[in-house]
Amino acid sequence: MLSITEEIAVPSPPRRVWEVISDPQAVVSCIGGAELGPSHDDGSFDGTLVVRFGGIRVKFGARVSLDLDESGHEGKLTARGKDGQGATRFSAQATFRVVEGKTPDTSLVSVDGEIQLNGKLAKLIESGAGAVISRMTKEFSDQLIQKCAPPAEPVTAATPETQSATAVRPAPARPTGLFARLRAWWAGRRSKRGAQQSQAAAGSANKSGEALGRGGRR
Repeated sequence: MLSITEEIAVPSPPRRVWEVISDPQAVVSCIGGAELGPSHDDGSFDGTLVVRFGGIRVKFGARVSLDLDESGHEGKLTARGKDGQGATRFSAQATFRVVEGKTPDTSLVSVDGEIQLNGKLAKLIESGAGAVISRMTKEFSDQLIQKCAPPAEPVTAATPETQSATAVRPAPARPTGLFARLRAWWAGRRSKRGAQQSQAAAGSANKSGEALGRGGRR
């Protein structure tokens, strides 16, 4: 007999986690190699699970029943089935519960279960079940956390109006390096030379005006 006792911390509120974990389709999508088959009148449904034990790949088929306590966020799962060749039969039952986590808006999922095996592959499965259960629990936990996460908010594309309103023009870069300093020095020289030429032209104009003034007084 195999015993399973696991606790899974989920960073989502209990109500959201219960919505996912009480939905057989959502749960099956969290288990690698599992598929959900048709349902029956009594509420049970068929399912298959492919598990690898070392170098052996075994496919199990099962009839699964699920009883849910909505108010207590509790559930019980029972399953009976066999492998594809009918050499190994199993029966399993598990209870699960969703409670509040240690911090707000988080949850803790506790699972307790037992699996009984009979047949040709029972000893082989039991010998490698520890590693298989650990691997499947980790995969299931990762998928459950993703399923319970809230949908990402869509990113609104920026319009030309919002772009122009929020755009900030970068400040002009200060000249750096030898060539930049030379250009700045040359620009200063040209500016200084232009100022000198303007002063010279103004002085020449003043002299011409004085000469005309003296000529007019003769």
